[in-house]
Amino acid sequence: MAQPYSLVWDLDVFFPGGSGSPEFASFLERMERNVEEFRTKVLAVSGREEAPDADTLAALVEQLQQVTLMLREADSFVSCLAAENQSDKKAVQLNGRITSIGAAYTSVLTRFDELLQRVPDESWARLLQSETFAGIAFPLDERRQSAKEKLPPEQESLIADLAVDGYHGWGEAYNTVVSHLKIPFEEKGKTVYLSAGQAANKLSSGDRGVRTRMFSLWENAWGESADFSADALNRLAGFRIQTYKHRGWDSILKEPLDINRMSGRTLQVMWDVIDRNKSVFVGYLNRKAKLLGLETLSWHDVDAPVGEAANEITFEQAANLIIEQFRKFSPKMADFAVQAFEERWIEAEDRPGKRPGGFCTAFPIKGQTRIFMTYANNASNMSTLAHELGHAYHQHVMNDMPALAQEYAMNVAETASTFAEMIVSDAAVKQASSDEERLALLEDKIQRSVAFFMNIHARFLFETEFYEERQKGLVSVEKLNEMMESAQRRAYKDALGEYHPHFWASKLHFYITSVPFYNFPYTFGYLFSSGLYAAAQREGAAFEDKYIALLRDTGSMTVEELASKHLGVDLTQPDFWQSAVDLAVADVEQFLRMTE
Repeated sequence: MAQPYSLVWDLDVFFPGGSGSPEFASFLERMERNVEEFRTKVLAVSGREEAPDADTLAALVEQLQQVTLMLREADSFVSCLAAENQSDKKAVQLNGRITSIGAAYTSVLTRFDELLQRVPDESWARLLQSETFAGIAFPLDERRQSAKEKLPPEQESLIADLAVDGYHGWGEAYNTVVSHLKIPFEEKGKTVYLSAGQAANKLSSGDRGVRTRMFSLWENAWGESADFSADALNRLAGFRIQTYKHRGWDSILKEPLDINRMSGRTLQVMWDVIDRNKSVFVGYLNRKAKLLGLETLSWHDVDAPVGEAANEITFEQAANLIIEQFRKFSPKMADFAVQAFEERWIEAEDRPGKRPGGFCTAFPIKGQTRIFMTYANNASNMSTLAHELGHAYHQHVMNDMPALAQEYAMNVAETASTFAEMIVSDAAVKQASSDEERLALLEDKIQRSVAFFMNIHARFLFETEFYEERQKGLVSVEKLNEMMESAQRRAYKDALGEYHPHFWASKLHFYITSVPFYNFPYTFGYLFSSGLYAAAQREGAAFEDKYIALLRDTGSMTVEELASKHLGVDLTQPDFWQSAVDLAVADVEQFLRMTE
């Protein structure tokens, strides 16, 4: 009989001993030496008057890619340590050290990018077409163009150095706030103290009494720490605003759009189409309120399950269902999932001390990934598991590519994850053994549409207004609450009876320093994956290799180019977005028919 899949991951395969690992200490020392060696070589070349030749650039690029892989490996390891145990102070210290090494590396990269600018345009065009650089032509050219829009190397290096204890330091300060959050909750006659991650799971409980009690405690807890969170949020935004001002950038969206390799036109058209279709989702929210015996839904009711069928799915059952459904679409994807489960790539145990949320992170040198979440035996958790496995598979099919060509943006990363989610959730609905189970699974699927079209939209609206307000000065807790609730009312079309004013404080995504506006890429990925899923359904088994080809191109194209090449669509026009939204609308219409 096969052993059940473990809910605890294996990190020792990378560096045994956790945050005290001697092997990891040696790895960091080697990485520091490599960064310093790279810096010395770049400075030597930049000290010459002539532009670097092809051989010199090739040598520098090779070392750049080696350091990039080492930094990703180190950052992933420490991120995993910090997530599995928020009390691991050594992991926090290691993270600070890696941030410092990364800042030193970023500082050198500004010099490297300046070297790229020195190459005359004609020589540059020939160089990119050479066999040496063909596989990384897009990211290299992207670096060259981006450098032209930034400050001189000396100033960009200074920004990177100051960011360690300034910009990134405020992000770490927020993580410290979250790690100290303990929410008292009475269960079975005794009081337990829940971490933020454990408490968040209670907010989607099938018992409204539990949800209501927890939401009140949740709001209070974040309210008590709101001053600290507001400090962090204000300083992060202030750093970005000042950096953009000195670079001469007049739009707060320039950097997130550039990072996601998409145009402002694409983003605007996407939101416009979503907004025009929200009435049907308001109808769903109203119907759900009736089914739950409520006049209107409160914030904590939106993710509540309808029916009992979706509530009990063990980790083992979820794993087997995911593998089975992946195999119907892609045997390669299914085999990959089996490997992830069998080799303990997933941390899913429900225990105190873990950070909230879920993520997938890559160890590119080892050629593996790790998935972090807290599994609580419900359909939503199964969807999260499939989602993170989608991320992992995306990295898996790119492991043999050059490091620079592996650097895909968040929006297309969310495409692969959401695509995997769709495969599983759609199949689960179709295979339901009863109408009650089908309704529960369908409703869980619709919840994700509501999340991407309404919850994420609220985050985007809030953050857009927040940056406008922050340019006038520091924004108070009261104003942040007011803006957050206003954004939620707009995004949900006033369909809820109670909102979450401290959401800006409780949501980690607002405090991530690597990616500003950590919101709209989710919605892009969801809708783009809908188009992919429709193509997969039309083409069957033939789509597997096309899908892999698309994933492998994600680090080497804009999203508009990717969609044109692999789907034959124009993302700057509403047609594609409407066809993708229509799939979600069809789910809601089925739900409304089933609950008449």
